[in-house]
Amino acid sequence: MQIGPYNIQPNVVLAPMAGVTDKPFRLLCKQLGAGLAASEMTISDPRFWNTRKSLHRMDHAGEPDPISVQIAGTEPQQLADAARYNVDHGAQIIDINMGCPAKKVCNAWAGSALMRDEDLVARILSAVVGAVDVPVTLKIRTGWDCDHRNGPRIAHIAEDSGIAALAVHGRTRDQHYTGSAEYETIAAIKAALRIPVIANGDIDSPQKAAHVLAQTGVDAVMIGRAAQGRPWIFREVAHYLATGTLLPPPTIEEVRDILLGHLHALHAFYGEPQGVRIARKHLGWYARDRPENAAFRAIVNRAEDPAGQIALTTDYFNALAAGEPLSSAA
Repeated sequence: MQIGPYNIQPNVVLAPMAGVTDKPFRLLCKQLGAGLAASEMTISDPRFWNTRKSLHRMDHAGEPDPISVQIAGTEPQQLADAARYNVDHGAQIIDINMGCPAKKVCNAWAGSALMRDEDLVARILSAVVGAVDVPVTLKIRTGWDCDHRNGPRIAHIAEDSGIAALAVHGRTRDQHYTGSAEYETIAAIKAALRIPVIANGDIDSPQKAAHVLAQTGVDAVMIGRAAQGRPWIFREVAHYLATGTLLPPPTIEEVRDILLGHLHALHAFYGEPQGVRIARKHLGWYARDRPENAAFRAIVNRAEDPAGQIALTTDYFNALAAGEPLSSAA
């Protein structure tokens, strides 16, 4: 998949997720096979650019190219200014958020709420594309609700505005993440456009990724929630798409090493106590599908400092690898 001057390989990308796709997680997903990883949503209002949260979200030092930064807002000129600011601070692709269904975002008429005003969408896209010399991409949903599935019209506006690639989540805004993603609208959008289209929603396995690519004809798939606690899904999907065969699941020892590397990166990036606190949700995600989930979380949540979190996690996985009873690991 080509986005401006950037050849995105493999065509499996990480979805931007607020509170999840920080720099440590993006780097990890790229190391494990993601062809592209956009930043968390960054607000377009300049009053908030120097807060600790925004500074972390705008930190791209050491990230491999291309660096994609997602911006959110409602005012065309403000979003254009935000795009310029982020390009000046390292962004090589600007992604516009019109896909987030969160209430606090939509109540401010940002995210997927913007899809209710197609004229405003056109003004925003034209303003941002005209403000920067890097590719601008867009993330949308299939529509506002089941009676207003206007994703195809928004997609035409995007292409006419100079958007370089379009990601579409296969749900309307009012569905949030309930029910099942539908791919027919995504297929219709892809058939009508010349620019690359990326399918998002419920892609949680190599087989599902291959099915969605075949069903919709899109150029790439985007994985969000399925990567939480399972960042190796990107190499699994890429391998399956390239060979038609499944990789074996990672061993206990490999999961341990991936997780410990992630913890060290979180602690270094955020410091104390924030790094320890943020790491807890990732620890929970890593254990989510394992039979020892409850025991693992009970153990690692005792840690109050980085050294304790690392030690408890290491001891626990070492015990699992040795085949010791879970009570011994505790």
